[in-house]
Amino acid sequence: MKNIIFINSLVFILLIISFIKDKEKTKKSIMIAVKSLGKIAPAILSVIMLIGIMYVLFADKIALFFGHENGVWGFVSISLIGSILHMPALLAFPLAGSFLKEGASISSVAAFITTLTMIGVVTLPLEIKTLGKKFAIYRNVFSFAIALIIALLMGVLL
Repeated sequence: MKNIIFINSLVFILLIISFIKDKEKTKKSIMIAVKSLGKIAPAILSVIMLIGIMYVLFADKIALFFGHENGVWGFVSISLIGSILHMPALLAFPLAGSFLKEGASISSVAAFITTLTMIGVVTLPLEIKTLGKKFAIYRNVFSFAIALIIALLMGVLL
């Protein structure tokens, strides 16, 4: 909470400084920001709603499929689920903690967190629109491979 207050205060102070320095440019930049927010808000809201629904309906059940006894299948399937959901780490860690409490393996939870925060299947259309198709696809493929490597290393090290 303190970080949010600090960041918002800093932005507000910088906005005031910008407004004092050049009112027209500041007004123009605010309008650009508002238009950009209006364009991406529906995509962001749909992702947040999907995350909420998944958390409420499946948090206590999903971990049962990703425990030590499920091996490679659990690891791969939780990686795919993480890739599809895509949520910020702030929401991913509590969800992953509930998976660990229910018996999921460390490597499966690490795969879930890394793919969840690094891959964006749900947000891919927005990413393609913003960054271009080739870049978005390459970024997601390479991020998936790196996420799996990180998860395997976490499973070995912890």
